[in-house]
Amino acid sequence: MERTFVMVKPDGVQRGLVGEIIQRLENRGLRLVAAKFMSVEKSLAERHYAIHEGKPFYKGLIEYITSSPVLAMAWEGPSAISAVRQTMGATSPIEAAPGSVRHDFGLEIGRNLTHASDSPENAASEIALWFSKAELVNWKRETDRWIFEK
Repeated sequence: MERTFVMVKPDGVQRGLVGEIIQRLENRGLRLVAAKFMSVEKSLAERHYAIHEGKPFYKGLIEYITSSPVLAMAWEGPSAISAVRQTMGATSPIEAAPGSVRHDFGLEIGRNLTHASDSPENAASEIALWFSKAELVNWKRETDRWIFEK
């Protein structure tokens, strides 16, 4: 079972899309294992986006992600990383597939509603950055046997 990190960014929260995004992930069959509605401290934002430090958009990205609350989440399921990224759509909403969150609700890359881990390594480090082990809930849904083959 694969786990991944998902964040509804400030624009998604401000636009009231948290429920829609959660519903789409649940409808896919993914299982929520952690969620935290929070204001992002600058130090956490800098650690999360450290890979972009020094790039021209870095300062604006930090200001944006700390400007309003976010919903940080961990999800699990078979191929969870790919399933979430497909559900969210391409980083640029204009290039995102019809039916994806970003296509349906976004117009610009700087307001693309969500962040989703892009690899197992990044998922593990992002989950560890945003959640303690005690905050991750291991559980089984009664419907899991109808969603997961194994």
